[in-house]
Amino acid sequence: MGKDILIVTYYFASPKNSNNRSNYIPQLMIDNGYSVELVCSNFDHKAKKHVQNEADATQYKVTLINVPGYKKNISIRRYISQKVFSNKLKEYLKKRKKPDAIYIFIPYLGVADVVRKYAKKNGVKLIIDVRDLWPEAFKMVFKIPILNDIVFLPFTIMANRVYKSADEIIAVSDTYRNRALKVNKKVKSAHTIYLGTELKAFDEFARASTENIIDKSDILLAYVGTLGHSYDIETVFDALSILKTRGHNNIKLLVMGSGPLETKFKNYAKMYEINVEFAGRLSYSEMVPRLNSCDIALNPITKGAAQSIINKHADYAAAGLPVVNTQECQEYRKLVEDFNIGLNARNSDAKDMADKIELLINNEGTRKKMGTNHRRLAEERFDRERTYKKIIELL
Repeated sequence: MGKDILIVTYYFASPKNSNNRSNYIPQLMIDNGYSVELVCSNFDHKAKKHVQNEADATQYKVTLINVPGYKKNISIRRYISQKVFSNKLKEYLKKRKKPDAIYIFIPYLGVADVVRKYAKKNGVKLIIDVRDLWPEAFKMVFKIPILNDIVFLPFTIMANRVYKSADEIIAVSDTYRNRALKVNKKVKSAHTIYLGTELKAFDEFARASTENIIDKSDILLAYVGTLGHSYDIETVFDALSILKTRGHNNIKLLVMGSGPLETKFKNYAKMYEINVEFAGRLSYSEMVPRLNSCDIALNPITKGAAQSIINKHADYAAAGLPVVNTQECQEYRKLVEDFNIGLNARNSDAKDMADKIELLINNEGTRKKMGTNHRRLAEERFDRERTYKKIIELL
C-alpha cells in the first residue's frame, strides 16, 4: 500500500446509506493506492443513536471510539460527548503508528485541537477540511450581541489555532476557505471543493420508479435537509398560504428530512391547512428519485445563518431543478444569478418568496431553462468524480 493517511472526524455517517463527504474521501484515497484509516465516534449525530462498526461496507479501516450520546444538538450532553471523544482520541494517537498525513474534518474544535497538537509534536502533515464555521454557527442560534463575542472567544481562539496550523486547507466554499486563510500565513493556495455528489450514482438512483409515491397532478416543491434552527421552513409555509389565497390549490411541498424542530414545523403546516408531506429522514437512494420528480427546489435559510455551499445545493443541481433561494450567503446568491439557476428572494419575506414561486409556476419554459442550467452547474462544479481529484493531487 501507499502512504498511510489517517482521517479524523467526530461525525459518524453510515457508508451504507449516506452520500457523506467523510465516507467518499477515504474510499477515493483507497482507490488511488493509499492506506487509509477513518477514526470517528460510534454515535450517529443525525439518527441520534449508537452504531456498530460497519467494516464490511468499506475497503478502508474504520475505528469507532465509544462516546456517550445526546438527544439535542445544542446541549451539555453533546459537549460532553465531544470532550470524551477528544480525550480518547488523544490516547489512541499515542498508541497508533505515526501516519504520513492526517486529514481532519472541521468543525468539532476540541477534536481538531488534539490533532493539531499531535501533528505539530510528531512532524505530521496536517490537512484540514472546513465543512462548517464554529463558533460562528452557534452565534447565529444564541444571538446575544457583544455577550456572544465574549462567551465564544475561547472557541474563536481555538479555531484560529487549528486554521493557522494547517499545511493544506480545503473548504466546502470560498467563504469558509477565506475564513481559514485569514489566520494561516503559510498556505499559499487553499482550495474550495464543494460538498457535491457523485453524479453517476445520483443518476442511477434517479431512475428508480416513484409510481404510487409521487402524484404528478400537483406542482411539486422540494425541500431536502435538516428541520432545525438554521432552516426557515416557516416562511415557506407562509408563502404557500399566500399562494393558496391567490388560487394556487395544486401546490404540494415534499419535505425530506428530520430534525429537532420537526414537530413545530408540522404543527405550523396544520395551522395553515396547506398541502405538505413530511417524508422523514430517507436514505440517499430513497431521497433522490423523489427529488428528481419535483418541479421546484426551495433553499430557505434563516437570517444570519453561517451556512455557505451545502449538501442540498448539490442535490438540487444534480436533479436539474430551478431553485427559489432565501439564503443570504453572497457566494450562493451569486451562483444563482451567474448560472441563471433560479430566483433569489429576500430573506424572511414570505410575499417575495411567494412571488418568485408563482413566477416559476406560471412559466414552464423558464423553469426548464433554469433547470437545465442547474444541471450544467452540477456537472461543472458539484460532480465529485471531477472536483475531488484535487484532494489526491494535494496528497
